[in-house]
Parts: sequence; structure tokens; C-alpha cells
Amino acid sequence: MKKKILATVLIIGAFAAGYSINSIAVSNTNPDYRVAVVDIQQIVANSSEIKALKLEQIKQAENMQSTIDKARTEISKEKDPKKISQLEEKYRNEINNQKLALDESYSTKLKAIDSKIKTAVVEKARSMNYNIVLPKNTVLFGGDDITDQVGAIIK
Repeated sequence: MKKKILATVLIIGAFAAGYSINSIAVSNTNPDYRVAVVDIQQIVANSSEIKALKLEQIKQAENMQSTIDKARTEISKEKDPKKISQLEEKYRNEINNQKLALDESYSTKLKAIDSKIKTAVVEKARSMNYNIVLPKNTVLFGGDDITDQVGAIIK
């Protein structure tokens, strides 16, 4: 009977010691992942391509406004209601086509810039051995800020 109790105590002691050693080993290991944060708004604000896109959009909007002004002037000079209607339709179509072209061009270029920024973030994160990259405005604490390194690529 004493041998059974002694054997049971030894087995329980061995399990307890093994569990303790395992817990110590696990608690002292570093995680296998690294987290980075990026301020996308700052990168977009400092991007020369975005600034150029905005200037181009302003120029195209001014061209549309000049077309509108020309249409108003031409329509105000006309007295014949039939010709006024034709002119209105002509300029409406022209302005709509300009607007569609402006929107399509802007969207295409913006998608290309967005793709370039995402590619730069991924490449920089991989080169610096980060596993996860999160937007800076969603992280309350933690993560290494790699905004400046990505911004240097995007300029």
C-alpha cells in the first residue's frame, strides 16, 4: 500500500514538474510575429502623384466650367426656341461626356496610386520582417511605425 502511494506521489510530482517547466519555457518565448503600423493619410497627403492628380482634376474642372460659360453665352444670344433647345442638348451632352471622362480618368489614376502605395507597404514590411501591417489610426497601442520608410518609397 505504501508503495502505491509513493508511486502515485512520484507520478504526480513528475507531471507537476513537467508542467511547470513547460509553462516557464512558453512564457519566456517571444511571439513569432511582428506588427507594424502605417499612417496612410500622411503618405497620401505627401504623395507627389496625388498632388499632381488634384491639379489635373482642377484643370479639367476649369475646362468644364469654360464650356458651361460658353454654352450660357451662346444660348443667351439665341432667340429661336428650337435652336436654344438644340444648343442646350448639344452642350448638355458635351458637358456630360467631359464629366464622365474626368471621373473615369480620376478613378483609374487613383486606383493605380492606391495599388502603388499598397505594394510599397508590403515590400517594406517584408524587407523589415513584419508579419502584420495595420493602419495607424486603428491601433491604440503597439506596433512599429514604418510610415516614414514607406513614404520615402512613395514620394
